[in-house]
Amino acid sequence: MNNKRVVAFVPIKLNSQRLPKKNILQLNGKPLCWHILNTLTKVESIDQVYVYCSDELIKNYIPNKVKFLKRDSRLDGDLIKGYDIYESFINEVESDIYVLAHTTSPFIKSTTINSALKKVLQGENDSAFSALKTQTFAWYRNKPINYDLNDVPRTQDLEPVFIETSAFFIFEKDIFTTHRRRIGFSPYIQEVNNIEAVDIDTKEDYELALKLAQSN
Repeated sequence: MNNKRVVAFVPIKLNSQRLPKKNILQLNGKPLCWHILNTLTKVESIDQVYVYCSDELIKNYIPNKVKFLKRDSRLDGDLIKGYDIYESFINEVESDIYVLAHTTSPFIKSTTINSALKKVLQGENDSAFSALKTQTFAWYRNKPINYDLNDVPRTQDLEPVFIETSAFFIFEKDIFTTHRRRIGFSPYIQEVNNIEAVDIDTKEDYELALKLAQSN
């Protein structure tokens, strides 16, 4: 029987730049931030879900089961890195395993998170993250990364490329506190589908999400 404590947290600031008030925009009759938080509460192995925000107003937009933890407003600065926010939370809330999730991925499923979390809980992997698998001709720094220009394969024979999504990162505490990483040395790549991979950062992203929400 697993006795490791698992805590999920979602960092939120209300003064987003690219898409104003992004985290509280309506999606299917609920604020955007509500969706990922509600999904996390449905993952059986997660002991507690936190929203980590400097503004208490966020409490008006989150599910009842989610715990509010107020963070220092300096962490809302435009030059603050995500790692500074994660470190602050981890210093405040003790856990063996952390699930870091983001509001911008409202379509991720609880079963998907649970699948990845199981791998870490069972000790098979020290971390896990969501990724979109794509089998296409990929380049980086003016060079192909998954095929040979002198021997171009069929698309179906290409080595797949995995693109990280912002939905979630799961990691053992030591991975962050000792190595300052959210992805460890033996990560499990949790594949997600195109809908789950949707990430809302711009007005166009939000408009697409509204259409997807209506069609589903």
